[in-house]
Parts: sequence; C-alpha cells; structure tokens
Amino acid sequence: QVQLEEFGGGLVQSGGSLRISCTVSGSTVGNYAMGWFRQAPGREREFVAVISRNGRQTLYAGPVRGRFTISRGDAENTLSLRMNVLRPGDTAVYFCAARETGAPDVKYFRKEDYPYWGRGTQVTVSS
Repeated sequence: QVQLEEFGGGLVQSGGSLRISCTVSGSTVGNYAMGWFRQAPGREREFVAVISRNGRQTLYAGPVRGRFTISRGDAENTLSLRMNVLRPGDTAVYFCAARETGAPDVKYFRKEDYPYWGRGTQVTVSS
C-alpha cells in the first residue's frame, strides 16, 4: 500500500518563498507520476503541478506557472514543490498524489486520476 506524507508547510509573507515536500513509502516512487493539488476553504481541490515518472516532463496550472517548480528525488522517494513569489491566493492545504503509470507522461491533472493521496500540509500566505 502506497503511503504519502507531506511536510514543510507554514506561514510566509506575500512575495516570499517556501518549499514543501512529500515522502512516499510502501512502493518505489520511480513507477509513479506524482502531482501536487491544493484546496482553499470553500473551494474544490485543484491541480497545481505534475511530474512524469522519469522526471523529464512537468505540467503546471496557469496560476502557478513560472513561480512554482515541481521536482522528485527517486533515490530518496520524495517529491517537492518549490514555491516562489507567493501570493495570498496561494493559501491552501497542499496535497501530494501518486498514480502508477506505464509511460513517462504528464496527462494526469484531474484529482480522479490519482488513487493515492497524502493528508495535506497547510500553506498560509499573509498580505
């Protein structure tokens, strides 16, 4: 059973940076496409970014493109999200997600595409 756990969330001022990470246990992360989603109060969970199983392809949601960078460390079974130029609108609980894939693609941007989820980490951006 794949288990995901996020860490590194916190409070940051607008314009600041933060890095959140996710550790994977129970399986080898190299067989999985990995994604980040976020959910703000009263809103649906939304796609943030995805990285292919080989780490060579990435896809970002429009509001974060150019500010956020997704990366993976397969030797450590980890996934990370570097967030720069944070805005109050980025405030949300951030979730990592995984799905086993046979090909190194990044076509997984719906929450329904992912069977495995972490419990989330809170990121709060103050104005």
